[in-house]
Amino acid sequence: MSIPTSHLIGFTLASLAIIIVPGPSVLFTIARGIAWGRTVAVLTVVGNGLGILVLSALVAVGLGPLLAHSKLFTTVVEVAGGLFLLWLGSDALRRRHAHAASMTNVESAKPRASRVIQQGFVVGGLNPKALIFFVAVFPHFIDRSSGNVTGQLLALGVIFSLLAVLSDGTWGLIAGTAREWLAGSSTRLVALRTIGGLVMVGLGVLIIASAFD
Repeated sequence: MSIPTSHLIGFTLASLAIIIVPGPSVLFTIARGIAWGRTVAVLTVVGNGLGILVLSALVAVGLGPLLAHSKLFTTVVEVAGGLFLLWLGSDALRRRHAHAASMTNVESAKPRASRVIQQGFVVGGLNPKALIFFVAVFPHFIDRSSGNVTGQLLALGVIFSLLAVLSDGTWGLIAGTAREWLAGSSTRLVALRTIGGLVMVGLGVLIIASAFD
């Protein structure tokens, strides 16, 4: 199995175009980085990358055609992702003052690593932007004459996931650094936690609304 270099270059450029534009994963990572710092942001990105990788693998082995032809199934996936973001955002808003107070002690404030990765995994695995990209774009970069189409799709999924980790990780580090710079002000941290919660709530609403377009 081999993918022509021209296909790989085109796929990489297309992937970067969709990854760099702020979507669910980027905004979620930024919110987490501002709220909890660089370590949590990076762990979120790791979980998100794993979720995207699993999503791409499912598309590769045959889920793609089902999603492409079943509006109901696609809607369920999008609504589930939106509801999860709504829950995370609502929790951030409800506990913003407690979180701001605890963030003066960074070590005690950080959520468990396993929990952070799990949340990032869910957001990545239920990312409608990535799902649509996989289903609609992946097939255009397959060389059927090389055989093993499923293997090629899996390889493209790995490439996309790595690019997403690098890009989202950069966003997370920037946001995490800004959070540490502002960590001395409880008022600012409450404001940042509120902004992060509102971003996630707003994003969840937009995803759910778009699911029924």
